[in-house]
Amino acid sequence: MLGRTLSGQRMVAGFFVLIVCVTALYHDLASAQKADVSGSDDWVAEIEKIFIRSEDCKQCHDRHYEEWKGAREQTPDLKTFGRVDAALLHGTSLESPVFRTVLGIWLQTHPTADERRRCLACHVPSTTVFPQHVEKIVAQVLSGKPQVEGIGCASCHLIKQVEQTPDSPPSFKIEPGKMIYGPYANPEENLVHPTTQSELFRGANFCASCHFDKVKDVMQKDLAGEILQGTICQDCHMEPSTGSSTSKRGAMTRAIGRHWFRGVVVSGTMLKNRNLQAEWMPRVDLEASKSASAVEGTALVRIGSLPHSFPDGDPVLKQFSLILTAKDVQGKVLKEETKQFGLPYDKILRGPIPDPFIKGGHTRKVPFSLAIPPGSTAASIEAVLNYALIPMPEPALKEKYLATLATDKERESAKQIFDEYTQPRFLTYRAKSF
Repeated sequence: MLGRTLSGQRMVAGFFVLIVCVTALYHDLASAQKADVSGSDDWVAEIEKIFIRSEDCKQCHDRHYEEWKGAREQTPDLKTFGRVDAALLHGTSLESPVFRTVLGIWLQTHPTADERRRCLACHVPSTTVFPQHVEKIVAQVLSGKPQVEGIGCASCHLIKQVEQTPDSPPSFKIEPGKMIYGPYANPEENLVHPTTQSELFRGANFCASCHFDKVKDVMQKDLAGEILQGTICQDCHMEPSTGSSTSKRGAMTRAIGRHWFRGVVVSGTMLKNRNLQAEWMPRVDLEASKSASAVEGTALVRIGSLPHSFPDGDPVLKQFSLILTAKDVQGKVLKEETKQFGLPYDKILRGPIPDPFIKGGHTRKVPFSLAIPPGSTAASIEAVLNYALIPMPEPALKEKYLATLATDKERESAKQIFDEYTQPRFLTYRAKSF
């Protein structure tokens, strides 16, 4: 009996020692893992010391935060693609599967480190202050779990000036520090951050520092033209209202702008000014003549006095197609030709960024020559102008990118994005009879 008791005591003691050892080992491993995570996040903390997270701003500016994040616009498009009516919200600039997909396929073309930095400069303005963290942010975007913010509150409200440099675009200059810049001449005093007025926030050149193909001169404060005299980007893209910019206090009669930055494709936004709407939409005119063997001429693509290219806010990815069709008197197609405009993925951010296909206040002349089959007679020529939001990747490039994704679900999501965003969208049409 005594032997069995001693044996049992030894077993209990041994078991206790085992528990202590395992617990100590687990504690050491947990401590090591915590240290590793903490160490890996040091660079995130470094960024957020200057670019404070928008969630912190939400404590006082909850209305603007919800607009910026899209919390009040939970449409199917926003949930699926991080967009509203084909306009990506600033608050989804890194989280959007669209950006992840476009960045992923562009990286398959082997851009240089400087080209990657240029790409992220507008999507993650903090990289202009911390260029050494570009590759870490790229890796996080591709993983679908970015830790840093893209275009947050601080990204815009730390901008002190805009200027053209050899590295432009972008042309904004961020002032790292505690000072928050905004449009108010008499900002409310508070215990959270110092605030001062900046005239930039009431100028087109503020937005054009990233949306640089939207105006003729990105350093221009106002949009030029008789119709637009005194107008700036914010007048249309930040729906004007009155109230307070904070949820706690402030002058309730101040002019404030909504922070979802929606595009003018939203139904009704441009109906307030019919003349502006007419000037903003592109149009096509045809100068053409026919012979026994061909239809030749020039398509004239133009936007009126509005210094604003079309469509959407992206200055690099947009694609245009001009479809020219010669028909006989019965409407039978005799010859059709499609002219493509826009950069493929392997040309994006390689060298200076070219002017867009159609730029406000200008006319794009597109010559054409359509050979007519023998024995046929052309009775009319038609032109259709379409656009797409992103380039269609070459099949080999597309497959190369899809092979980098870990799951079939990710591949299906990427294919859906390509199908949706490379789909031609109708802009305008013109026909001419002979």
